[in-house]
Amino acid sequence: MKARVMLHVSENTPQSPSQPVDEADRRRRIRDLNDQLRTGRLDQVAALGRRLITRGVWALGPTECFLIMGKVKAFTAFDDGNDPWGEHDFGAFDHKGRKIFWKIDYYDRECEAGSPDPADPAVTCRVLTVLLADEY
Repeated sequence: MKARVMLHVSENTPQSPSQPVDEADRRRRIRDLNDQLRTGRLDQVAALGRRLITRGVWALGPTECFLIMGKVKAFTAFDDGNDPWGEHDFGAFDHKGRKIFWKIDYYDRECEAGSPDPADPAVTCRVLTVLLADEY
């Protein structure tokens, strides 16, 4: 028997699912929303959440930040080791001899607690954080 999950639907959020979905569909939905946040233009992703870089990344300077964010956007090296649930919520890569991590966390819309449903953008604020591995 497949598990069924009901998702909150908002009339104001056309991206919200409109019917019950199984767990695989739910994870696909989370993955698609994560990819939109990670790869989209800033004006396209504002409704989904925020992108942050840590002080360590910022200290590398604006050119390096730009290059690193380009690598985050272009990241496709997902595998069972770094993406066991298929949600595209973590990545790691090397940049000029430094290990860079990025991760996506799910908060409620006020960013005060965890999201009640990361598959529903009406109740979720995604936060993409880019950091040096030694800041983790």
